[in-house]
Amino acid sequence: MQTTTRSALAVLPPRETWEPIQAIRRVHDRKIGRWMPHINLLYPFIPAERFDEAAPRLAEACAKVAPFETTLVEFRRFAHSSGSATTWLAPEPKPAFVALQAILEACFPFCSDISSRQPSGYIPHLSVGQAASTEEARRITASLQRAWEPLRFRVDAVALLRRGPATPFEVDRWIRLGS
Repeated sequence: MQTTTRSALAVLPPRETWEPIQAIRRVHDRKIGRWMPHINLLYPFIPAERFDEAAPRLAEACAKVAPFETTLVEFRRFAHSSGSATTWLAPEPKPAFVALQAILEACFPFCSDISSRQPSGYIPHLSVGQAASTEEARRITASLQRAWEPLRFRVDAVALLRRGPATPFEVDRWIRLGS
């Protein structure tokens, strides 16, 4: 099945928690205009025209996962082959996100890009910026970590996201966790 970078399945922090994240992103993230704060689970995902067809499968899979609490505590970084890096917040507990992502990927095995990119598999992360080098990313993450107050929220749904060719992502619908 075809996938597209114009859709995603993600966990979104509640809107009332966005400001500390967005304050960082306004300085460091060139993609702030395209994405809201999010933790991708499946990306790229199926075209939005297929969401109605996919929703029952997603609801059945999500019903098997109990809502859980998460905390954004630590800044980390991904180094890229180009020499650049991405800075991100690590949601804890990681195993809850890994389990959720695996259940969803099992429903859509052709949407395995984010689990197959890293040798260790899926790494849940909330991107907050890009850096020209890994050294710059190290400095940024160290500076951000010193000032960061951990952010806790409940994960009780996943968001089906869509965007147009020149528009930012928006929530198409929510799929609740738990029965």
